[in-house]
Amino acid sequence: MHQPNKILTPVHISKADAQHLLHQMLRIRRFEEKAAEMYTQGHIKGFLHLYIGEEAVAVGIMDALQPEDGVVATYREHGHALAKGVSANSIMAEMFGKEEGCSRGRGGSMHLFDAETRFFGGNAIVGGHLPLAVGLALADKMQQKQVVTACFFGEGAVAEGEFHESLNLAALWQTPVLFVCENNGYAMGTALDLSESEMDIHAKAASYQIPSEVVDGMDVLAVRQAAERAAAHIRSGKGPYFLECRTYRFRAHSMFDAELYRDKSEVEEWKKYGPITSFIKRLKNQDLISEAEILELENQVAAEVNESVKFAESGTLESEANLLRFVYSEKKLVM
Repeated sequence: MHQPNKILTPVHISKADAQHLLHQMLRIRRFEEKAAEMYTQGHIKGFLHLYIGEEAVAVGIMDALQPEDGVVATYREHGHALAKGVSANSIMAEMFGKEEGCSRGRGGSMHLFDAETRFFGGNAIVGGHLPLAVGLALADKMQQKQVVTACFFGEGAVAEGEFHESLNLAALWQTPVLFVCENNGYAMGTALDLSESEMDIHAKAASYQIPSEVVDGMDVLAVRQAAERAAAHIRSGKGPYFLECRTYRFRAHSMFDAELYRDKSEVEEWKKYGPITSFIKRLKNQDLISEAEILELENQVAAEVNESVKFAESGTLESEANLLRFVYSEKKLVM
């Protein structure tokens, strides 16, 4: 099991850039906290997987991407969608099952999708979206588009056959895929050393001749810098790239998880070095942010999150007459 990085390195960015990154991480954290609250009140049903503790990965990666780049994610994807530009309103409405949601209320928490921002979905099947990312990237390559498809997945997906098949094909076809492994050390609920004989996940990518590196997934700047290197490599036509972001989720796997596989003391220790806490300390140390500015960011985020709840609450449930829509094709087969 990897350990939290306790060294606060200097921040070499502008004040505006620093506050932008903090703002994005705060948006994800407060949105997720509100989602948990709405779930316990019965407004959100089904499954809910929170991203709390892993915000630096989504924000760092997305900040290195371009609007035309695509993203494919797991079922723990609210943070990725927010960072990619999907509105908080449409995400919350989707989780409420409302027609105004980004998937018309039919996908829920695990199946966010937004074509306009090229966010190609959260996916409920572990590892099932990796082949989709390779296919999307292959399509872009065949159309000679210089874009990147970023594919997020947890280390639990590494045990799936799709992981190895996808990396192999991506390397053979030199597809423009950025593989991002969010290694939180426990997958769904099993410690990495109990499930993988080779715990350095990036070494698996290297076996397929894919350039790879390990990143401190709790450091938003380290993630962004690595993602910028990766994106430059991919855009130059050199094929896929692999990042293993070592991170840690502070909440249980899902709202149904009894979380019996780790000690609460371990979670509390990691929280001391969380992505938001550590980043704020670094910014304060260099006079890049004040308490008043932090409060202003928090107020902006609170207003956005509260508005998303109001939007979702006032949304409409799809009519019974439309329940079979999209289940079968509406086009008649012409023989």
